[in-house]
Amino acid sequence: MPRPAFRSWLAAFRPAPLAIDWRERGRVVLGATLGIALTAWISHLLCGSIQPWLVAPMGASAVLVFGVPNSPLAQPWAVLGGNTVSALVGVACMQLTLPTEWAAALAVGGAIAAMLALRCLHPPGGASALLMVLAGVHDPVFALQPVLLNSLLLVLAGMAYNHATRRPYPHLPAPAAPEAELDLDAVLARYNQVLDIGRDELRALIEDTQLQGYQRRLANLRCGDIMSRALITVSHRTPLQEAWALFRAHRIKALPVIDANGEIVGIVTPADFMRAAEADADGTFEQRLRRLRDWALRPGNTPDEVVGHIMTRQVRVAQVDRHLAELIPMFGSTGHHHIPIVATGKKLVGMITQSDVVAALSRSSGEAPR
Repeated sequence: MPRPAFRSWLAAFRPAPLAIDWRERGRVVLGATLGIALTAWISHLLCGSIQPWLVAPMGASAVLVFGVPNSPLAQPWAVLGGNTVSALVGVACMQLTLPTEWAAALAVGGAIAAMLALRCLHPPGGASALLMVLAGVHDPVFALQPVLLNSLLLVLAGMAYNHATRRPYPHLPAPAAPEAELDLDAVLARYNQVLDIGRDELRALIEDTQLQGYQRRLANLRCGDIMSRALITVSHRTPLQEAWALFRAHRIKALPVIDANGEIVGIVTPADFMRAAEADADGTFEQRLRRLRDWALRPGNTPDEVVGHIMTRQVRVAQVDRHLAELIPMFGSTGHHHIPIVATGKKLVGMITQSDVVAALSRSSGEAPR
């Protein structure tokens, strides 16, 4: 084996770091301790002098129930069915009077097959089946007491503790769009392996990862990177007829108003025209439309019909070097659809619209992984 390949092979044995803090570690440790203590105490109380009243696979089950409560392998049916069915398979193998080695192998393999068929795959179930063979258990009642009894008490303890520590258990599926469900099902079918994570958690992780990626890419983008530089502007003395013609010709939704120095002094939109038409007419819809048609068709305006009389003077602007992520709240919560971008002072240098932001995200999401 080449040296780089051998090093890569050795690296596979290196344990990956756990992405949980000390609080979560403490929660898992305390939960497993209390869960086993409660299970052992009640089982001993109910079984009395009957031995054993606690079986070893419960330790492994506790790791799943309290350590990864969202895992499909840790759900109540997996714990109850996996341990109990596997124990019954192990007892059945003991009836075959096979050599211990073969009985043990058949018990574990049969337990896995039964758990897969009943959709209760639970890793400690393999240990439950093996325990029956190694302990020489022939009585199927053993699968009910203590195995089923232990499993039930552990699940109840897990439900109470995880709920108290704000961890959903048992896991309830979250609603999702049918298209997203179908896409995820298709990918999982191609993967064709058992995952130790639920479909909902997997979908949530994918969505959160995409959102994190968008946030990271947005954090690296500045307004100057995506703004439109080819601007169509007017002055405050531009006739309304000329401004209205610009809206119709270029199919834009806002016209920045600049002074002789190129600094923005206002902005005019079709909504400003509608308000002006409503003020000039008596308020009926037909009269407002007639007023707008007059601006579009008349050869000239009266001297007072200029942009400066209808424009919005209070304009939200952003600096050209401002991070794009900081503009998202403006689009999302203030109703802005276009934000003028300025350089030193209030000199207009560009414009960003909601479409520009969406296009930037689309381009970023299509980047090849580095």
